[in-house]
Amino acid sequence: MEVIRGDTPYEEIEPMVAHVRESIIVCGHTHIQFDRMVAGKCIVNAGSVGLPSAARGACWGLIGPEIELRETLYDFERAAADILKSGVPMAQDFEDHVLHPSEEGP
Repeated sequence: MEVIRGDTPYEEIEPMVAHVRESIIVCGHTHIQFDRMVAGKCIVNAGSVGLPSAARGACWGLIGPEIELRETLYDFERAAADILKSGVPMAQDFEDHVLHPSEEGP
């Protein structure tokens, strides 16, 4: 249930992962990419494809022998227009975020 961010202090994360056997931990929720080592564990957040923060594209990652965090650019204006036409709840908020992503997350 804890939230791990790229800037969460090492001392806060260490007890969260102390009993995890896996060497790679993938987390989410913050929509911001990071890759860091804590207590011998690689902790990765790939970001968000649909609602990225601190990025100007769809964020994702490749996990293999190496961790590769990637960002794919797309037509932001078209995506924003499609969101408004979709009729989804909070379309205006999503449209605004696509055109003006927040550094803090959604």
